[in-house]
Amino acid sequence: MEIRRATSSDRDVLADIWLRSVRATHAFLSEEDIRSFLPIVRNVALVELELWVLESDSGEAIGFLGMNGAKMEALFLAPEFLRKGGGRMLVEHARKLKGELTVDVNEQNRAAVRFYRACGFVIEGRSMLDGTGRPLPLLHMRAKK
Repeated sequence: MEIRRATSSDRDVLADIWLRSVRATHAFLSEEDIRSFLPIVRNVALVELELWVLESDSGEAIGFLGMNGAKMEALFLAPEFLRKGGGRMLVEHARKLKGELTVDVNEQNRAAVRFYRACGFVIEGRSMLDGTGRPLPLLHMRAKK
């Protein structure tokens, strides 16, 4: 697996990875919630964030990382590539680029919370609402370099 900087031509495939990943890992979201988030992801996050693409050995995009400064705003893998080391590669890439990192994680996404803890993140705070004002509690986590 390799990591490369994203280009604007990656947007559709990254949106598809996001959609498939969220459907596979965010059981606490309704399909209506997911559909309402998709335009925000496609038209805002995938345009404004510093994006890095994780590619398989065959050059296929299988995941991505979205950064805003030292904050990891997005880390998503295609469901068939979960638990194969790609997520950890993306976190390490972010750590090399930015040093100390922060991330907000949906509290209901227990697998993601365990993943970030395994990567050295600790919980520093909690919000009752997500960034869109929905009652989806977030854990604010930090990892030192």
